[in-house]
Amino acid sequence: MDGLIINNDVRMRSHIVKTYRGHSHEVCGLKWSASGRHLASGGNDNLLYIWDRSSTASSTNQWLHRFEDHRAAVKALAWCPFQADLLASGGGGGDQCIKFWNTHTGACVGSVHTGSQVSALLWNKNERELLSSHGFTQNQLTLWKYPSMVKMAELRGHTSRVLFMAQSPDGCTVASASSDETLRLWNVFGTPEVKKKVPKSNPEPFAHVNRIR
Repeated sequence: MDGLIINNDVRMRSHIVKTYRGHSHEVCGLKWSASGRHLASGGNDNLLYIWDRSSTASSTNQWLHRFEDHRAAVKALAWCPFQADLLASGGGGGDQCIKFWNTHTGACVGSVHTGSQVSALLWNKNERELLSSHGFTQNQLTLWKYPSMVKMAELRGHTSRVLFMAQSPDGCTVASASSDETLRLWNVFGTPEVKKKVPKSNPEPFAHVNRIR
């Protein structure tokens, strides 16, 4: 594998917009930031890159940041929904860590050892929580409170490595797919709280009077 990342715009005849070269082995994780400006890539070379789509540099290897802290392949990537420059990444079996990066400064702002291979990461859209899925040795899903990274729950059921997770549009339900050939649905994030309407500070005149329409 060439470790190449190609950004395509399928609406155009000349669809290759930009090419990114940095990884020396297979690229196993890709995730765009919500703004679409930054692309995070993880590889089997244990490296994590942050690329800036708005960069005008003509060279193919002008990354914004290059992180070498993981000691195994970086497949799990998740941009934080409530802090634009915060990225979570997870390492494979030889690393077993979830790390947090400030992609504005390039600093690692936190790390936790999970005890097993990290295969996917999902942020809760409604609360400051992070869900991680794992492979060897326990094949579990783990819910963490951010930023303390206190373990809130462990969800078990898969008998082999969890390959992928997907979140429902309302942010409440998570689907997990495993190499045990099962798909499981988890109500892990719960129902978001409905904000109560704040009473008007200046009530409408004669609001207490009964009306006929």
